[in-house]
Amino acid sequence: MENRRSLLIGVDGNEANIQQRVGVNQFALGLLRGLWANKTKHRFLIYLSTPPASDLPREKYNWHYRVIGPPKLWTQWSLPLNLFFHRPRPDVFFSPSHYAPRFAPMPTVIAIMDLGFLRNKQEFRFRDYFKLRNWTAYSIKNAKHIIAISQYTKKDLIINYQLPPEKITVIYPGFENNKFFPRDISVIRKVLTKYDIEPPYLLFLSSLKPSKNVERLIQAYAKCIREKAINNSIKLVIAGKKAWLYEEIFRKAKNMGLTGKIIFTGFFPEEDLPYLVSGCQAFIMPSLFEGFGIPVLEAMASGVPVVVSNVSSLPEIVGKDGIYVDPYNTDDIARSLRYVSNLSNLQRSQRVNNGLKRVPNFSWDKATRETLAVLENVIQ
Repeated sequence: MENRRSLLIGVDGNEANIQQRVGVNQFALGLLRGLWANKTKHRFLIYLSTPPASDLPREKYNWHYRVIGPPKLWTQWSLPLNLFFHRPRPDVFFSPSHYAPRFAPMPTVIAIMDLGFLRNKQEFRFRDYFKLRNWTAYSIKNAKHIIAISQYTKKDLIINYQLPPEKITVIYPGFENNKFFPRDISVIRKVLTKYDIEPPYLLFLSSLKPSKNVERLIQAYAKCIREKAINNSIKLVIAGKKAWLYEEIFRKAKNMGLTGKIIFTGFFPEEDLPYLVSGCQAFIMPSLFEGFGIPVLEAMASGVPVVVSNVSSLPEIVGKDGIYVDPYNTDDIARSLRYVSNLSNLQRSQRVNNGLKRVPNFSWDKATRETLAVLENVIQ
């Protein structure tokens, strides 16, 4: 039976309320914007530990913010106490990240990105690992329902936490289709001039941390340059902010004598990112592990061939027509770089068209509608 009751939905908005958004921050922001735009009968109360950023959805008749502090131990104490003692009290609480409030007096729904911290403990700082392991387990145990952002993450949840499949709903993230689309090369060149980036280039876009496999990508690129397997003018652009355990990436580039061939941009400004993506020869994501991979969607939507790992969730995004690599095999990564750098016009056009046909399967509007359905169902 359809749930006709108007709900007050509480949402933890903190993951979206930061600068330099990546991964879970993009997921949280995409859903917040989708919920705000949805013509729903429900009302929303967004909980934050600091005042809302200027680009968060503005308040309106069914959308309000509640800022509570202190930020320290916010999920464990500040938020739960507010949920208990302040009114109005939400009917259901949604956290678009791993952490639910402790002792919530209403049903909670959480979203899980991935369980990489269980698979690759050595790639995390101890305090991050401790928090992820303990608070994820607590939140999963107490959640009424769980959203996984890929089938791969759902399978991981079932295996690692012995969860019944019906407790988990897979909801794929979307992308900003008003920003990522094929662009004219003359406009791309004009925008990228201020960053001293000139096509042709291969692009890696993600945070710099061990699971992203950037070191093997650099080794593969060096092999291609050394063996003249790709045109010497093709550079490798590595765009993304420093996350953790990234020092070896820069040492590797320096020791291989690739200064000037590899461009490290750091976190790339959001307003110009679509031009960087659309202008690349190919987009490369050879990750050892991905819960999803929104940048892959953005690249496909931008009319760019993509090379991805044949592991974890990435095949779910790219589909049967993807260019896949074994992320543990440097020679295989090098082979893919050589292949995408030497595509004929016809081959490139086929790859691009396959990607453009696939991306409509992923949208924030679809993700929002599916999320609302989950939130409605947990209180029936």
